Amino acid sequence: MTTVSLSSLKTMLPKTYEYRKEVIAEIITVLSRYKNLEPVVDRFVYNDGTVERLMSLAGTIQVVWQGRLYNTPVCLWLEQNYPHSAPICYVKPTKEMMVITSSHVDNNGQVQLPYLDEWTHAECDLNSLIQVMIAVFGETPPLCMQPKADKTSEQALRKSQACSMAENGYVTLWREDGLPFQGNNETSC
Repeated sequence: MTTVSLSSLKTMLPKTYEYRKEVIAEIITVLSRYKNLEPVVDRFVYNDGTVERLMSLAGTIQVVWQGRLYNTPVCLWLEQNYPHSAPICYVKPTKEMMVITSSHVDNNGQVQLPYLDEWTHAECDLNSLIQVMIAVFGETPPLCMQPKADKTSEQALRKSQACSMAENGYVTLWREDGLPFQGNNETSC
């Protein structure tokens, strides 16, 4: 990734951040250690629809799982009162990947860790957070590669399901990866 200077980081960080010096110092520390992360300023949309321009660290962290090294794409959003509030963290799967939900990652890829829940300004920081993420993801990977579907069997499956749709009155919706939606995505009309 790119190297970011202190002056460009100061220019990049929105003026709305209350603790600019602390934020910049932590980002510089993290970037010196994790070369595949870079600072990005973008719009963050909260669940209630509120939109704010926030700084994030986006890129990959290296996780060892079963003796193999994996580059796990993440995005760590820093709210405007950071470091007095915990970052909002996500794993960001590429189009070839999918999220593995667990007690540490929800179906939207949001990271849920006790470290974030118990965030205390004087005791917690980005560097330690990333170390915790690496350790947790080394035990329970948050992402995996999407299964490859065989085109011939996929077409045959769609034809047979289209026929059964006419017989039973159900409609099958297909995901981008060619598999049907299942579970909580079903609706009875």
